[in-house]
Amino acid sequence: MFLSQSEEEQLRKQHRGEKNRRVADRIKSVLLSNKGWSYLEIAEALLLDDETIARHVKEYKEKKKLLLESGGSESKLSISQTEELIEHITTQTYVKVKEICAHVKAKYGVFYTVSGMTSWLRSHGFSYKKPKGTPAKADPEKQAEWLKYYTKLLNTTPENEPIEFGDGVHPTMATKVSYGWIRTGTDKLISTTASRTRMNRMGSINLENMGVTIAPYETINSLSMDQHFTLLRSKYPTAQRIHLILDRGSYNTSAETKKAAREKGIILHYLPPYSFDFCSQYKT
Repeated sequence: MFLSQSEEEQLRKQHRGEKNRRVADRIKSVLLSNKGWSYLEIAEALLLDDETIARHVKEYKEKKKLLLESGGSESKLSISQTEELIEHITTQTYVKVKEICAHVKAKYGVFYTVSGMTSWLRSHGFSYKKPKGTPAKADPEKQAEWLKYYTKLLNTTPENEPIEFGDGVHPTMATKVSYGWIRTGTDKLISTTASRTRMNRMGSINLENMGVTIAPYETINSLSMDQHFTLLRSKYPTAQRIHLILDRGSYNTSAETKKAAREKGIILHYLPPYSFDFCSQYKT
């Protein structure tokens, strides 16, 4: 037996998803030889000649060769590298094969052509299809913890320090789910959110009096946040401090946004992740 247990399991998995009969025969030759079958016995079972079987096994032992064309010009991936790459592509969706080629080159120093990597993907059980959208889920425990924080904020903040909830909104379109390389027989789940391809509005609301402050912007970024802070200062000219509750979007948490908030006497408070239903929870 010349295969490790993990190597044998990987070959069996690869064989189950292999559509090229010649590559499948190579895999079976290696697996059966590892079990102690003679080249002649394997040749009779696969309806091949024993010299071909011997070549298949020899090329695998020496070069780990299974594909008819490797697609690589510098070296091949080891078993551990192959398993690592499979795990990486399973968790991270790539839209273009050339991006995977670039990752393999940078990570392992192995060059693959696009056609070679496409063959590698198909032989390792990947196919090109759409991910499956799934709504993002909130963490009830983190939300409950934040509700306690918010209740304390309400009870300890002076009356002349208003509290507002703010958010950037981007009407209208839903997430456009595109195609990517995904393991055959499985679905890739992609969180669906609002699109930012049309109108951009930054606004906030005071839940005590339902007063809304909102304005349109070409894009929502740290500069538009600074401009919104100016609007809030105009709305509350005598307030010593203004409390603004936001989600953890990049433009809400950037250093530029935090600096602008400090300069205008605005205290930023951040919601826990996926708190799209926070206000509805607090209505009671």
